[in-house]
Amino acid sequence: MRLEPRPHTSAWAYLAAPVGAVLFTLLVCGLLVRWAGAPVGPTYGLLLQGAFGSVFALTETLTRAVPLILTGLAAAVAFRARLFNIGAEGQLYAGALAAVAVGGLHGGTGLAWPPALLFPLMMLAAALAGAVLLLGPALLKARLGVDEVVTTLLLNFVVLLLVSALLDGAMKDPLALGWPQSVALQPELELDRLVPQTRLHTGLLWALALAVLLWALLARTVPGFDIRATGANPRAAAFAGVPVTRTVVLVALLSGGLAGLAGAIEVAGRTSYLTLDMSPGYGYSGIVIAMLAGLHPLGVVASGVFVAAVLVGSDSMSRAAGVPTYLADVIVATSLIAVLVATLFTQYRLRWR
Repeated sequence: MRLEPRPHTSAWAYLAAPVGAVLFTLLVCGLLVRWAGAPVGPTYGLLLQGAFGSVFALTETLTRAVPLILTGLAAAVAFRARLFNIGAEGQLYAGALAAVAVGGLHGGTGLAWPPALLFPLMMLAAALAGAVLLLGPALLKARLGVDEVVTTLLLNFVVLLLVSALLDGAMKDPLALGWPQSVALQPELELDRLVPQTRLHTGLLWALALAVLLWALLARTVPGFDIRATGANPRAAAFAGVPVTRTVVLVALLSGGLAGLAGAIEVAGRTSYLTLDMSPGYGYSGIVIAMLAGLHPLGVVASGVFVAAVLVGSDSMSRAAGVPTYLADVIVATSLIAVLVATLFTQYRLRWR
């Protein structure tokens, strides 16, 4: 038995692969639900109800989806160019730190600048912080061949330690009663609520707009073609005249900037200040979301909502059905493996010898 490349793969096959992978995941995880002693159908019904069954549940799911979509976009654009950015978690915290540093100025120059000017500066600072954090590993890979998986992964811990030191030192809020958190943003810099009396904020519109813009960049522009060509075969792209190093730098700025914006939007939309536990692993989850979407920016929106629904719905499911909340992690991990296998079989077929 061997794998043989398919001569042609239809668009329906690429569409059916993630759908079939999700259905396979639900079937496999249903065995775990039965093992826990709960009925499969009602348990999945409780999962859906906890994620979409009310206005509160829906808004919580979409609120959780915002940083997941942005980190998913960061991973998708980087992986398209074979720049394996594993540092979105650190870039998210770097962006949040920069946003608080600019938007948390309550005295002196902070009050002298109007919010209409300070808000875009805050977002720009966050995007630059994330972009600069990825630019170093990208240049090391392009110039010296240093493995970016290692450098970006280790930078996550460097940034988290830096954030911890600053939250216990220079950026600690004196009114936090000893709790390690930063000063809060000025109220005028916080994002507006899309639905009153909920946590859903206009960061969702930011995420949707950035997904559309990234899709247009990759599909309709010359730099997007360069990114796709570099990801397909860097040596062939360079031979054809594609500026590979410049493309890698552009991808690093885009990917790191998106992850940095995720941190700024999370601070401005949900928390108003920075803590060390602000992210439960959004940067790492973005890799899963990008792979579930097949690295397609618009697919990232759907997969981000799917993962957010699983994470949010598992809480109410666990309370009502007595199933551990860790089932959500199993569903997400199994769906990733299933999508990778399904994608493999859209490009290859088994041939018996």
